[in-house]
Amino acid sequence: MAYPEKLLADDEEVVEHLHPHWITLVPATLWLIVVAAAAGVASYFAPDHGTAHKVVLIVIVVIAVVLVVWLTVAPWIRWRTTHYVFTTHRVLIRRGVLTHTGRDIALQRITDVGFRQSLWDRMVGAGTLTIESASENGQEDLKNIPHSDRVQQTVNRLIEQDGDRRARGAYGGGGPQPGY
Repeated sequence: MAYPEKLLADDEEVVEHLHPHWITLVPATLWLIVVAAAAGVASYFAPDHGTAHKVVLIVIVVIAVVLVVWLTVAPWIRWRTTHYVFTTHRVLIRRGVLTHTGRDIALQRITDVGFRQSLWDRMVGAGTLTIESASENGQEDLKNIPHSDRVQQTVNRLIEQDGDRRARGAYGGGGPQPGY
């Protein structure tokens, strides 16, 4: 899915558009299996006849639906609505459905980019990307970034390219002028 062009400047291009790593969805999927199995076992032991049978089945279904929405659907929606967008000018972070939060970090304001990977993270290809910026909000930790080591290198390259672009613009596109 392409990032909405209306949010980008005229000369800005999306370099990477990421969601958190798929490994964040494994617990949600396991919860779906556990809830379905528990509902199946509970319905097996429900009374066989009469009104009690219907009432117990309705209770089991309602509890199962609530648990599936809370433990499975909500994490999937959170994953789908979390966007990490790296452009030629900035890093955009968008999260949430009902409460939408966002942060834009201009590449020129980034002072440090680092990544952290545990053994498990290295095995699945994920990690935490830490972006330190010269602003009042300071540090932003982007957890479960796919290939965080590669993304860190991409951000460093984008920072260098942004600096070069700004330098060319400051000198009218011709690079440093003689005598400076």
